[in-house]
Amino acid sequence: MRVAVVGLGNVGKYAVEAVLRADDMEFAGIVRRKDSIHEASPRGLVVSDITELGDVDVAIICTPSRTVPTIAKELLALGINTVDCYDIHGELVNLRDELDEPAKLNNAVSVLSAGWDPGTDSLIRALLQAMAPGGLTYTNFGPGMSMGHTAAVKAIDGVADALSMTIPVGTGLHRRIVYVVLEDNAEFTVVEKAIKQDPYFIHDETHVYQVEDVSTLVDMGHGVSIERKGVSGITHNQLFKWEMRVNNPALTAQIMVAAARATVRLQPGAYTLIEIPVVDLLPGDRRTWIGRLV
Repeated sequence: MRVAVVGLGNVGKYAVEAVLRADDMEFAGIVRRKDSIHEASPRGLVVSDITELGDVDVAIICTPSRTVPTIAKELLALGINTVDCYDIHGELVNLRDELDEPAKLNNAVSVLSAGWDPGTDSLIRALLQAMAPGGLTYTNFGPGMSMGHTAAVKAIDGVADALSMTIPVGTGLHRRIVYVVLEDNAEFTVVEKAIKQDPYFIHDETHVYQVEDVSTLVDMGHGVSIERKGVSGITHNQLFKWEMRVNNPALTAQIMVAAARATVRLQPGAYTLIEIPVVDLLPGDRRTWIGRLV
């Protein structure tokens, strides 16, 4: 399949490398804003319009979440399958409905929220729910840099640069530590209020600090711990824990590439990762993987 990468930020760069390493994919090129195409790219052709790349089967959207709905609809209208890592949890179900219609209308597939959370963590939560239908699950992120939260802060008026760190408090609660470099004449108190009222931050304890430079603070490492204590049938005290420490954008990109593979195996429509057979994320035929993994 011919795969294009839309956007060349932290995730986009890793997505390009992951596509190039996939034996069942051909890298079609990179789509960037017109004002960015002059910048050097790691590999391949860089264009401002995906139609300049010729036939493209799947587009991996590596742009901030708030731009995903518009970009995905434009690509689906061209009959191109899409994969994104949309991470605004509260709006995810509605976005799935929004993308389902244009996908079916244009005989295309859209896989949304195909990162690690939402994404593979969603698979883990679903599996734990099946294993112990009664009980509670806690998802604890970090400590680490949140790309979605960082992008949200950078989009706020008066912010020249930013970094948002996620610190787990426990039982699914988190503390957000935000570092901002302000534009000239921007007022810190105004920016701080806007950050704390943003949907990405409004439900969490958030602390904002003004700094001169965030580059020395950046670390792409992140992680998650998912814990469930529940009941299987009538048996109590079933305990489960999933934990990982990762390079955030590299893992996000790899999962999106796996989801791109699945798009050509699905019927037209919009899907989240928990709706896709896990084996369809892997290259090759199902029978081989069943023999190897089951």
